[in-house]
Amino acid sequence: MSSKKETDQEKTLNSAHQTYEKGLNLYAFSKVHSHSTGGDLVQDTFIKTWHYLVRNGKIHTMKAFLYHVLNGLIIDEYRKRKFTSLDTLVEKGFEPSVDSSEQLLNTLDGKAALLLIERLPEKYKRAMRMKYVQLLSLKEMSLITGETKNSIAVQIHRGLEKLKLLYKHA
Repeated sequence: MSSKKETDQEKTLNSAHQTYEKGLNLYAFSKVHSHSTGGDLVQDTFIKTWHYLVRNGKIHTMKAFLYHVLNGLIIDEYRKRKFTSLDTLVEKGFEPSVDSSEQLLNTLDGKAALLLIERLPEKYKRAMRMKYVQLLSLKEMSLITGETKNSIAVQIHRGLEKLKLLYKHA
């Protein structure tokens, strides 16, 4: 490539840089919401444009060409997988917290349900306590009571239905 042609290309690109850099930076920031990433994308835009000019590429409208290249780089940036380490998040001020309010509500509901189980008929109360308080399986409950697994399952089902009614009225 002749030095005259290269000098003309440098002048063209320098002129474009002075004219369009601010607008390109604003546009990039509006898309990626980061000044540093936007600035990097704009710099990459001018580098790609320079490589295109060096390979004897023809640019009819510099502004349109620059925005076209920048849009492609922004799309590539969006498509990148973003991994953020926990250390980076902590450095930025993120503090993981444990919300125990749901656990507290579940505990309170469980205590209310235990109180309501005491109001069930003895047949259902025994089956419900074994199933939900002692956490026994149907087989274990069958061995303890001497009843079939099916009859215990029916008692638990009927006990739950009665418990739901008591819970609604409470």
